[in-house]
Amino acid sequence: MARNFCDFRILLIPAALLFIYVQMRLFTTQSEYADHLAAALEAENHCTSQMRLLIDQISMQQGRVVALEEEKNRLDEECQHLRTLVQDLERKGVQRLIDKQQVPVAAVVVMACNRPDYLERTIESILKYQIAVASKFPLFISQDGSNERVKNKALSYNQLTYMQHLDLGPVRTERPGELIAYYKIASHYKWALDELFYKHNFSRVIILEDDMEIAPDFFDYFEATATLLDNDKTVMAVSSWNDNGQKHFVHDPEVLYRSDFFPGLGWMLSRSTWDELSPKWPKAYWDDWLRLKENHQDRQFIRPEVCRTYNFGEHGSSMGQFFKQYLEPIKLNDVHVDWKSMDLSYLKEDKYIRHFADIVSNAKPIHGTDAVLKAHNIDGDVRIPYKDQADFENIARQFGIFQEWKDGIPRTAYKGVVVFRYQTLRRIFLVGPDSLRQLGIKSV
Repeated sequence: MARNFCDFRILLIPAALLFIYVQMRLFTTQSEYADHLAAALEAENHCTSQMRLLIDQISMQQGRVVALEEEKNRLDEECQHLRTLVQDLERKGVQRLIDKQQVPVAAVVVMACNRPDYLERTIESILKYQIAVASKFPLFISQDGSNERVKNKALSYNQLTYMQHLDLGPVRTERPGELIAYYKIASHYKWALDELFYKHNFSRVIILEDDMEIAPDFFDYFEATATLLDNDKTVMAVSSWNDNGQKHFVHDPEVLYRSDFFPGLGWMLSRSTWDELSPKWPKAYWDDWLRLKENHQDRQFIRPEVCRTYNFGEHGSSMGQFFKQYLEPIKLNDVHVDWKSMDLSYLKEDKYIRHFADIVSNAKPIHGTDAVLKAHNIDGDVRIPYKDQADFENIARQFGIFQEWKDGIPRTAYKGVVVFRYQTLRRIFLVGPDSLRQLGIKSV
């Protein structure tokens, strides 16, 4: 029995060792598990930390986006405010001109495009006489297009206001072969006159082109005729131009005429007339359009015997047409005329027709061929009848005056009568077939 007990104890030793080994393995496994668990917890904590950091960064970016949107809205509001301020300053700039002691007689606008040298010559000519009357005649330059040299030239003068017309759309002519320039010019005129009459609120506007010089009494002349333009609704515009104003056809700088033919080339228009013309302004050839009876509606134009503008534009949209024969020899008035002391009431419609009829009726009538020779041999005024347009053109060609007609009216004509000086103080009246009747002159 003692031996059996000894054998049992011997068996307990391996069991104990096995138990101890199992316990140690369990302990090792638990330690490894604890280490893995700790690592997993640490990784989870790191991941959570990274996610929170990412969430914080996203929140910051969203905040920046919101801030940028708010900044954009603020800048948009500031830009709108600045645009409003600039427009207000522009209005006030013109308003300061209007608020002077004298209300302006008329705004003066020079229509320009792409001729900086011509424009400079025109501006210098205007400023020579305009500075003294700047409050009465504020000066504007209206440029059609984006020629930088023209823009820089206009902006180099602080005595004027610059306007720019940018019409970048395609131009479609109504007939093949037409020059696009005439369409652009008509569009520019409408835009500029709308700006001056409706935005700047002038009651009258004098239109010049960028190839003109003006006479010393240019502004006095238009100031003197402004009242007539306002009060006589049979006067559509006042012009500073005489188509037959060449040196050998004029003499008296104080004489003014009414004409059924629109002269253009330096002319004054009232707002009331523009209210009528603006809605139906033509797409091209605006000057010939004004010469149509359906548009001038038998209203007339005041013009001088001696021009108050000189057109030096040999190169331009009209390709120098007629320049050498008709424009270059024009006489620009160079003497002082005291327009303020002159009574111009004879130009009113009811008085003028009698005034002009008296002059024509006192002229000696001549007939037949060789009109020039016969007129040369007669002292005093002469009247020469013509039967129709062809007959007029023949006589006009002999004297060297304009032969052109528009819508049945010869250039410069009043009641079909064209008047010009010839060689001396003598006046030649070319008289239409119905002129004497219209003037109330009995035929002899």
